[in-house]
Amino acid sequence: MRLLNFSRCNMTSYAIYIWIFILLLKCVTAAKQPNIIIIVADDLGWDDVSFHGSNQIPTKNIDSLASEGIILNNYYVSPICTPTRSALMTGRHPIHTGMQHGVLVGSQTYGLPLNETLMPEYLNKLGYTSHIVGKWHLGFMTEDYTPTKRGFSSHFGYWLGAESYYLHLAGRGDYFGYDFHRNMDVDKDAIGHYSTEIFTQEAVKIIQNHNETKPLFLYLPYQAVHSSSIQPYLEAPEKYTKRFPNISNKQRKLFAGMLAALDDGVGEVVNALKSSGMYDNSIILFSTDNGGPSNGYNENAASNWPLRGMKNTLWEGGVRGVGFLHSPLLKKNGYISEQMVHVCDWLPTLYSAAGGNPDEEPRMKNLDGYDLWSMLSNNGKSVRTEILHNIDPIRKFAAIRVNNYKLLIGHVASRGNWYPPYNESERYLSNEFDDWFSQNNDFPVKMMTRQKAVRVNCGGPKPPDAVHNCDDYKKPCLFNIATDPCEYHNIADQNPEILKYLIKRLLKYVATMVPPRNKPLDPAGFPVHHNGFWTPWIK
Repeated sequence: MRLLNFSRCNMTSYAIYIWIFILLLKCVTAAKQPNIIIIVADDLGWDDVSFHGSNQIPTKNIDSLASEGIILNNYYVSPICTPTRSALMTGRHPIHTGMQHGVLVGSQTYGLPLNETLMPEYLNKLGYTSHIVGKWHLGFMTEDYTPTKRGFSSHFGYWLGAESYYLHLAGRGDYFGYDFHRNMDVDKDAIGHYSTEIFTQEAVKIIQNHNETKPLFLYLPYQAVHSSSIQPYLEAPEKYTKRFPNISNKQRKLFAGMLAALDDGVGEVVNALKSSGMYDNSIILFSTDNGGPSNGYNENAASNWPLRGMKNTLWEGGVRGVGFLHSPLLKKNGYISEQMVHVCDWLPTLYSAAGGNPDEEPRMKNLDGYDLWSMLSNNGKSVRTEILHNIDPIRKFAAIRVNNYKLLIGHVASRGNWYPPYNESERYLSNEFDDWFSQNNDFPVKMMTRQKAVRVNCGGPKPPDAVHNCDDYKKPCLFNIATDPCEYHNIADQNPEILKYLIKRLLKYVATMVPPRNKPLDPAGFPVHHNGFWTPWIK
């Protein structure tokens, strides 16, 4: 009997020890899981960051992260806002979620399907705490479509695609109202405050207040540098625009000020991570959502030079994204990746970096994205061989890249020119950037070396008839992006077999595509019926 009691006592003690061990193991595992910070710049063009070789608008904080991380030189996004954000959150191509056409506008009765599992939901399952600060743009007709119902613990920002930077008014005509929320509540305190600055402040506050027993996922989709939906279309405090006496064009100077505010914000977020002791265990992804709107498109002044096209096109200027990955956790850092990467790859890649196994997660069986963590961390062999840029059955165009070759088919010629930035010849003249350079030792040398490596080489002068070399109304066009990244030379006639193969690959995607989910505006959702606010209107 004594032996029995002793055994039971021991068993109870062992059970307690095992329980404590498991708890400690979970704490250790959680501590090792990296914090994940995704920063999305809205409508940022290829040529708008100085690490790509342009010195007109220095982006010192963005450049510093890029230089010390992995510059993604073959990184692709969708040609416009909502599709890219849907791919980022789901790991699935927009043609498979019905988000491939245009953007969600006003009171349209659709959103990212509720049966899709989003990035924060996956990460929360691994023990993360998830927050979003900034732009949503994936639906809000019912509360179920809003961020805090889809995995995020908090949201500070707006639901639509564009609004004014100080007054936070969105829409036009009948569908015009205030769009700024803290979680599900309208936040009137934001009125009069510049969005880029208050988004940065909120992100810093989240970092400073984070409970480090759990890893942090912070999604920071800035409003900058998207134009407002009302006049003035471009807004920046004078303290930013006065940094650019070299730029005489008013629109480009305002754009530069908006980008300077964004760059400062990136620096503040990184400093917050460092001062909180979280930086060494963090992964920072920086991405644009599409190419920049050039030449006054969307009332904006972005630049994708020397790439062809712009936002909302399938030319390289519309889909080749500004992107880099930065983390002390990477086994290899400070290099330029030429491997093909698509925005839908980030979900499985970051899930893997967080300690998850995409192959063992049943909900990830139908992802279009690839787990690239090992490849990027080790500068390994490319995983991708092709990227579907889009298939839009409403606008009747499509594009796909397979290895070095890119097929464009349908009505793609619109906005298919080459658009240099305003005042391209006006380089940066302020002493501020030079002073910062002098304080950062060898950074200028490293950055200039990388600028040369990532600067787009068009392969020769632009032919006089280049803008007319792709008559998409008559037949498909083919380009070799490796040797002709500026899409000067349509080589379809000279390469019929390659053309045939790319069309075959495109048709495989057509067979799996779901119809676009776009719906007309519902007048019941207009702010005039909701005290002037944008809010869920369907119960």
